[in-house]
Amino acid sequence: MLRQKLSSVEKPDVVGITSGMTYWYPGLFDLIKITKSILKDVPIVLGGIYATLCYEHALKYSGADYVVKGRGEIEGSKLISELTGFKLTPNPPPIRQPGELRTDYYPAFDLYSQLGFVCIATSRGCPLRCTYCASQVLYDGFNRRDPEDVVQEIEYWVTRYKIDNIAFYDDALLIKPQDHILPILREVIKKGLRCNFHTPNGLHIREIDERLATLLYQAGFKTLRLGFETSLEATQVETGGKVGNQEFVDAVRNLRRAGYSGDDIGVYVMVGLPGQRVEEAEASIAFVQETGARPILVEYSPIPHTPLFERAKQTSQLDLESEPLNHNNSTLPCQWEGFTMADYRRLKEGIRRG
Repeated sequence: MLRQKLSSVEKPDVVGITSGMTYWYPGLFDLIKITKSILKDVPIVLGGIYATLCYEHALKYSGADYVVKGRGEIEGSKLISELTGFKLTPNPPPIRQPGELRTDYYPAFDLYSQLGFVCIATSRGCPLRCTYCASQVLYDGFNRRDPEDVVQEIEYWVTRYKIDNIAFYDDALLIKPQDHILPILREVIKKGLRCNFHTPNGLHIREIDERLATLLYQAGFKTLRLGFETSLEATQVETGGKVGNQEFVDAVRNLRRAGYSGDDIGVYVMVGLPGQRVEEAEASIAFVQETGARPILVEYSPIPHTPLFERAKQTSQLDLESEPLNHNNSTLPCQWEGFTMADYRRLKEGIRRG
């Protein structure tokens, strides 16, 4: 299918390729190789998460002609102008207030032959500094779109393309809710925009009071994922202090009162952290279950340039520095005698059985 698509398009001036998880790079390399074999002499520009976090690795091994790291709007536009001879100058719309992220265009999801859902990002970055997260590395500060612009995009997909499932891919959707998510929810409800909303990235628990929980329910948020990670207070503090146990209990109670069932409330519990013992994960799972919510295991992935990466390199038996494949969370890169793969499988099976 890929070869057929590439062979059927008019020869482009430049091909831009983005990259996701660092350990997905083998597929990315294959894509670059195939593209080069069909679109001969067309320069390939690589950007995205892998290109940013593993820049030297991408330069050396990817096969791309150019590698752009970080936010590529300015550097990428300059590079494309140089390669094509066409003057391409980023022209961002005027900023209404400091820290505002303006986007007057939407992703070209309509190019898909079948479009069952879309993803929306209402912000970039995160004001928190969790030691296992790369948000502070990938983005310069924390910037958000105007709530009115977000609602307009939701309305665009719902009315024009009859989309009934939208996933929010923000790292910090609920931060300062009175300035952002609350106005969005109120306007979605007011306009009667019927849609199922999903939050796979995990919500900041601290912000979920009774008012917010009620509006989330009324607006149609179906897939709730809460970023809890652990009930061990020492680990909570060490990894950034984004939530405490009582705040979690209060949030679940507020969501239940708003109308959500326990099964509706998925709670991320992180396992495989450097030096973590299986007993901590067991305690966290039990704590979540006691509130009536549903624990979901999330395996730790060592991410270059994050504070916890150095500790991960010291504890892992794998080469995390030069081989991004070893960042793959499904292998539990930091497993040890205190938390083995067998322990992980036992925990997962126990949750499945309920």
